[in-house]
Amino acid sequence: MPPPTAVSTIELSVKEVAQLFETLDPYPFHERDLDRDAEEYIVGWARELPRDRPFKIVVHLPAAEAQSRAAGGIEDGMKRFFAYRADAVGRDLRELFRVGRLSLFIGIVVLIACVTAAQFVDVVIGEGPLTVITRESLIILGWVANWRPLEIFLYEWLPISRRRNLYRRLAVATIELRPVH
Repeated sequence: MPPPTAVSTIELSVKEVAQLFETLDPYPFHERDLDRDAEEYIVGWARELPRDRPFKIVVHLPAAEAQSRAAGGIEDGMKRFFAYRADAVGRDLRELFRVGRLSLFIGIVVLIACVTAAQFVDVVIGEGPLTVITRESLIILGWVANWRPLEIFLYEWLPISRRRNLYRRLAVATIELRPVH
């Protein structure tokens, strides 16, 4: 029998349920945005925890608040919020890849044009140091035009993907309310 998976715990204390959600948001708790400070706190701790373990979010609050109707919406509200954030970051990632594909197409066209133009520099300018500088400059320009798509496809997507995955993990986290007496 395999050992049970360890669960990482994120704990936060609030004096009232309203501290967890945006006060300017007119929607009921289960549809409200999480308070920016609460989100930063939870996400900050979640980043520090091992990626291979599920989360448990423990909310400590006064006993009277824990029994309130609003407290009953905390779990659903947090899960909806983190699922929404995961979807939003996923859309950002898809947009980044769309921009990357367009940038790559433009970069390849510019590279082909620059390499082709570099081959004709001898004919247009003739032999000499200006020819070498112009030819090399065109080749460099062609490769620089591919800098952005290479940056997107090699490096830029990874932190966004990790953030999306973190929000997904938070969206399925167990949320536990613990009354403080």
